[in-house]
Parts: sequence; structure tokens; C-alpha cells
Amino acid sequence: MVVCICNAIREQDVREAARSGAKSACQAYRTLGRQPKCGQCVPFARAIIDEERAAA
Repeated sequence: MVVCICNAIREQDVREAARSGAKSACQAYRTLGRQPKCGQCVPFARAIIDEERAAA
């Protein structure tokens, strides 16, 4: 599933960034070499990161 259309970031990309230590959406985007643009994806990315942190 696509999380961020502006940056073509997939859910799996955000999950991998979270597993690599990203604790926020902005950290995940930096890990991927990108940054949020319109911001509509941030809540969804944050929820994915929270899921990954809870599972760890």
C-alpha cells in the first residue's frame, strides 16, 4: 500500500525505517532520504511506526 503519494513511499518502506530505529514520521522519511511534502501521509506513517514499536 502507498503511504505517501508525493514521495512514492510504501507501507513496507515505513515499516523497515521503524525497524531501523525511526521513532517518528520525520525520522522515517529522513531514513528513506525524503521529507514530507503535503503532510497528509504523516498520521498514517505515525500509526505504522507505532504498530512496529509495539510489536518489538
